Amino acid sequence: MLRQLIVGGGVSVCNIAIHALMMILVVQVARITAKRETTHSSLLLIGVMIAAVSVLMIAHAFEVIVWSLAYWIVDAAPGSKLVYFAFVNYTTLGYGDVIPAQRWQLLGPITAMNGVLLFGWSTAVIFEILRRTMTVAAWEGREAPRAR
Repeated sequence: MLRQLIVGGGVSVCNIAIHALMMILVVQVARITAKRETTHSSLLLIGVMIAAVSVLMIAHAFEVIVWSLAYWIVDAAPGSKLVYFAFVNYTTLGYGDVIPAQRWQLLGPITAMNGVLLFGWSTAVIFEILRRTMTVAAWEGREAPRAR
């Protein structure tokens, strides 16, 4: 069990680092997109959201690949379905049609826990980018926010 926790923890930390780096990219992309002159705040919002969510989807796909590589290295699941198995666990779908080797059964739940946390982080960032973009659009003379 300790071996599974060490491997799962190591892959989780690796994915957290990847996610943190991608968050820097998301914030930069959102800032660049938000600075573009736009006559319609809705177009600005659409552009920022498309850019941010696209980068986050790429990040999550890359993190699933990292999990599938870990499964391959430790021989945790059948070789032809590693990416599928990683996606099912990472997204917490849990179909159960691919069963890990008994000595690595904890990797699935660890993958799911990592995926839930990183999806939550992404959701929080998307919400914050949305909030800030709407605030920027309001401050640029479209609709000045009212003092409370």
